[in-house]
Amino acid sequence: MVKQVRQERAIRTRNALIESAAALFARHGYEVVSLSTISARAGVSNGALHFHFPSKAALAEAVGVAAAQRFGRIIAGEVLPAQRGGVPERGGVPERGGLPERGGLPRPEGAPVYGVSSRYEGVPERGALPRRLEAPRRWDVPRRDEAASKQSAASRQNSALQTLIDTSHALLRGLSHDAVLRAGFALGDGAGVVGRGEDLYRRWQEWVAESLARAEREGLLARGLAVRDAVTAVVGATIGFAVLGGQDGQWLSRTTLTRFWTLLLPRLATPTALEGLMASGRLPETPR
Repeated sequence: MVKQVRQERAIRTRNALIESAAALFARHGYEVVSLSTISARAGVSNGALHFHFPSKAALAEAVGVAAAQRFGRIIAGEVLPAQRGGVPERGGVPERGGLPERGGLPRPEGAPVYGVSSRYEGVPERGALPRRLEAPRRWDVPRRDEAASKQSAASRQNSALQTLIDTSHALLRGLSHDAVLRAGFALGDGAGVVGRGEDLYRRWQEWVAESLARAEREGLLARGLAVRDAVTAVVGATIGFAVLGGQDGQWLSRTTLTRFWTLLLPRLATPTALEGLMASGRLPETPR
C-alpha cells in the first residue's frame, strides 16, 4: 500500500514537471527557461526534479514524447480531455476580445454546411444579408432513391475530406488548450533541442498529404487539382495559424479555421463531394 502511494506520488510529480516545463518552454522558449523556474512552477524541489530528469534536455525530451502521444491521439480521432468543453488549462492562449472557444460550442453563425437544401456562401459581413445560393433540384430525384441519397450524404460526411477538416479543428483546439502540445511543436521545429523528439510540423504535413491522397483515391478532389498544391495550402494555413496563435489566440479559434475551409472547399472538392461537408467541423463526442 505504501509502495503504491509512493509510485502514484512519483507519477504526479513527474507529470507536474512535464506540464510546468511545457508551459514555460511554449511561452518563453527552451533556452531561457531554468530548471529552478520549472520546479518552482510545479511546486516541487530541485532535488525532486533531478531525481526524475538529470538535465533540462532530458525534461524537454519527455515533453516532446508526451506531445507526440497527444498529437497521435488527435490524428487518430480521439477526444483529448481539454477538448470536451472544459476551461483552458493554466497558461493557455487567450483569445483577444473574449474567452477561448470551447469544443462544445455550436457551429459558428454563418458557417456553411454544404449539402443542405438551401445554403449560404461564406460568412456575411456584419450588418449585411448573406447571399443565397440556388439549391440543387431535389424534385427530379425519384423517391425510391431517397434512401440511397441519404446514405451517400452520410458517406461523404465520413470521407477523407471531412476527417481532414475535423482533425484540423481538433489540432487547433489542442494547441489553444494544451501547453504540452504547443511546446512539442515548438521543440521539434528543427532546432534540435529535444534530441530524439519528433518534428510534429513534419508529421502533420505527412498526415495531411496522406489524407488528401486518400481523398483523391475516393474521387473527392476537383478535376485538375494537384494534390501537392492542396497539401501546401492546408499545411501552410494551419501551421501559420498555429504560429500566430502563440501571440493571439483568435488565430486558433474555430471561426478562423471555418472561414479558411469555407474559402478552400469549393476549389478543393468536386460539387458532389462538397455536399454534406461541414467547414466548421463535426463536434467531438464526449465518451459516456
